[in-house]
Amino acid sequence: MIVCHCNSISDRDILSAVEWMRAADPQTIITPGKVYHALGKRPECGGCLSLFIGTMEKSDSLGVPAVLQNLRPRRGRFAGK
Repeated sequence: MIVCHCNSISDRDILSAVEWMRAADPQTIITPGKVYHALGKRPECGGCLSLFIGTMEKSDSLGVPAVLQNLRPRRGRFAGK
């Protein structure tokens, strides 16, 4: 399925880029901008951004690396959880 019509980027392109980025650097934060860059493209109109991010979220490799989780103490109603 085409996700970004301006750049002809498919859902498979996005998922492959996320997998490749995670394999290349297990501790990187993967953002839509980095995915566009990995695909050699630039965002155009931004109309696809919500679908683009939704597609990225389908990848098991997207999560924040464990080394970067919980870096700051929790405050307020989430403290202690």
